[in-house]
Amino acid sequence: GSNYGPLHIFFFPFMAHGHMIPLVDMAKLFAAKGVRTTIITTPLNAPIISKTIEQTKTHQSKEINIQTIKFPNVGVGLPEGCEHSDSVLSTDLFPIFLKATTLMQEPFEQLLLHQRPNCVVADWFFPWTTDSAAKFGIPRLVFHGISFFSLCATKIMSLYKPYNNTCSDSELFVIPNFPGEIKMTRLQVGNFHTKDNVGHNSFWNEAEESEERSYGVVVNSFYELEKDYADHYRNVHGRKAWLCNRNKEEKIFRGNEASIDEHECLKWLDTQTTNSVVYVCFGSAVKFSDSQLLEIAMGLEASGQQFIWVVRKSIQEKGEKWLPEGFEKRMEGKGLIIRGWAPQVLILEHEAIGAFVTHCGWNSTLEAVSAGVPMITWPVGAEQFFNEKLVIEVLKIGVPVGVKKWSYSGVDCCAKWDVVEKAVKMVFAKEELEGMRKRAKVLAQMARRAVEEGGSSDSNLDVLIQELGTLSSLSR
Repeated sequence: GSNYGPLHIFFFPFMAHGHMIPLVDMAKLFAAKGVRTTIITTPLNAPIISKTIEQTKTHQSKEINIQTIKFPNVGVGLPEGCEHSDSVLSTDLFPIFLKATTLMQEPFEQLLLHQRPNCVVADWFFPWTTDSAAKFGIPRLVFHGISFFSLCATKIMSLYKPYNNTCSDSELFVIPNFPGEIKMTRLQVGNFHTKDNVGHNSFWNEAEESEERSYGVVVNSFYELEKDYADHYRNVHGRKAWLCNRNKEEKIFRGNEASIDEHECLKWLDTQTTNSVVYVCFGSAVKFSDSQLLEIAMGLEASGQQFIWVVRKSIQEKGEKWLPEGFEKRMEGKGLIIRGWAPQVLILEHEAIGAFVTHCGWNSTLEAVSAGVPMITWPVGAEQFFNEKLVIEVLKIGVPVGVKKWSYSGVDCCAKWDVVEKAVKMVFAKEELEGMRKRAKVLAQMARRAVEEGGSSDSNLDVLIQELGTLSSLSR
């Protein structure tokens, strides 16, 4: 219904692919309901976003505007043209990148002053937007880009610090007051919450505190996928939360030009038998070493399984030291290596794909669920070890590679070729696969229903829009 005509919402994504993609998708959902939407970003990110919007099939794409704020990279010691987390090449630059985003506050408030939107949906990485919105009496919603499962688990970690009761890094502890008897180790929780991460911790506390003061949270998920955890977040943590997940019928490239012709890739898949190919991709932030890539190559070859493998090379490394001698020659027809970007949604939806080796980033996890594809889980950092638990223990649609240790971007991660081989063989073993595939297909149907008219996500969006409409008529 477009009876919400007068509503105007600002969407402000953090400048990283895993954050921009779902938040721009969410803006499209609001626009399709007739809400006026404005996406706030920096000059270098604007073309990526406008390209994504142009590919939108809805006639509402004209309802989506983009406003840019100049990004103050040079003044703070970032290289020229560094406006996206992808161009932050070392982890020690990331705090500087975060600091630079706080300098967007003043121009952002100018936009609020002149446009007076009814609501601001801003990324969790921008805690200061809660204050900015409050100055103008505008509600701020937090966008996380992670699952309810991870949201709750993370909150519990900072509240109870259960890892402090263990004697060693590898001792299992149960996540307390949490559905499902989920066990973790201190190594898997990483230095997210531990004492040795002081700079990170002060930002963490600021973001937590800002979230407590915000109007509520929007989560990229659907109720049927993790209802116990959605309920837990709302009831136990007492937070207002809405679920908005996108309709995956839009088969579009996400932001970047793919490094392979879409048709070439699908044509190759068409020659493979149903459920026979393993798709391997670790998202945009994971940068494995050459030695780790070599182990993956050897593991794939040893598994004997057909594969599509997306490799994102870290920029410094030249040459192809990461492939065994003669690998590509031997793999002709059996495997496809894509260097750079791949049309992931299209690949996952292809019936030839039998499993997905993933770092368990939330966007990739959701895309696998929506396509009904079982996963081989290889979490690296961030909240990915929580997502792994959801996939393996709660949804039971995956097999773990068995990575034990949290790391920043995969640098100190090394899984040997034989564990890769074993996990691939296991997920393709007949009895394993049938049960997992059945469960995965059921979830995919639920995902589809959730976004249809009257489905859980669609209705949830209506409720949110109505509430914002009521709020703004009260405050005007």
